[in-house]
Parts: sequence; C-alpha cells; structure tokens
Amino acid sequence: MTSRRTRRAEVGTEGAAPDREFVLETDRLLLRPWRVDEAVVQRELWTERDPRVPAHRRIDADGHPTVAELEEAIRAGAPAPTTGSPRTTGLLAVERRSAGDVIGYCGLVDSGRGADDEPELAFELLRRTWGQGYATEASLAVLDWARSSGHARLWATVWDWNTASRRVLAKLGFTETGRTEVDPERGTTLFTMRRL
Repeated sequence: MTSRRTRRAEVGTEGAAPDREFVLETDRLLLRPWRVDEAVVQRELWTERDPRVPAHRRIDADGHPTVAELEEAIRAGAPAPTTGSPRTTGLLAVERRSAGDVIGYCGLVDSGRGADDEPELAFELLRRTWGQGYATEASLAVLDWARSSGHARLWATVWDWNTASRRVLAKLGFTETGRTEVDPERGTTLFTMRRL
C-alpha cells in the first residue's frame, strides 16, 4: 500500500512561487509546486500531446508556448498549469523521489464543470514514464488531500480515445456520468465523477 502524506514545504524555496506551501508525498513521488527550471518539462508535455488534443493545448505553428514563456508563467504563478485556490491543489509537479526528476503534473483545478465545491482531477505524465503506476499513485495522493479538505465529490474529464487515462480513472473509482461533449474533429469528452 502506498502511503500518502501532506507536509509543509519551506516557503521561498528557490524558483518556487511563494504562495504555494504544501507538498504531497507517496512512497515513490512528491507532488509539489513547479520550479522555474522545470519549464522544460512542461514544454515537453506540450510537444508530446496527441494531435487530437485541441490546438490551444498544443505547441502552435510559431512554437508557442516557449520554455521562456512557461518559465515566466511559473514565476508569475499563472492559473495553469501551476497554481491552486484554497479549495484546490492546482497542477502540481510530480517528482520521482528516487531520481529527483519531474515527470508531469497532477492536481485539482476549478474547471467550472462541477458545482462550486467540486474541482476536477487532472494529470499528465511524460510518455516515457507511462505504464509504471505513477498517474494512479499521484492521483490517490490528491484524492486523499481532497477528502481531508472536505470535498465530497470530484470530476474528471477524459477523451473517449484516451484509453490509458480512462483506465487510471477507473482504478481510482471514477465512473462515467453519461454526460459528454462531442467534437467531430477531436472525439468525445467523457465526464466522470467520484464520491469521496
């Protein structure tokens, strides 16, 4: 069984935005605020995205967002992919404890798709780390945090063609609600929900 704990991190850690103070820990992972020098990982995530993902979530024809733009977003504490509100975690960097490398993000965001107190779980990992249980492990830590923070229910959306993420959500106990959004070019977005 993977242990999950929350601890306070030092405020003012070099390169981390000062308003984010907590770290979620599992046996293999740390979930923590992004550091400026990790913008290259964010950029790699952008470059790896499936071509069916909407254009606003992929590198554009002019090469944006650049690493410099992502660094600035981290410095500024931009709403995505780095910060949270008091009722969410934001999208936290997922760091492997053994290697000390960041492999993606996981967290809760206010997507506006659920009720006011129903944030959305989101995760994305570098392809080279898929299939090792990291998405499930990181998400379980976030679910524990959500439960201890008083959330009763969480949402997650997933493309119908994204079978790997659908499997992770099923392992986490998310069930399809029957609500969908159809995009003839991109596929169907499935809405899933989990009570805590």
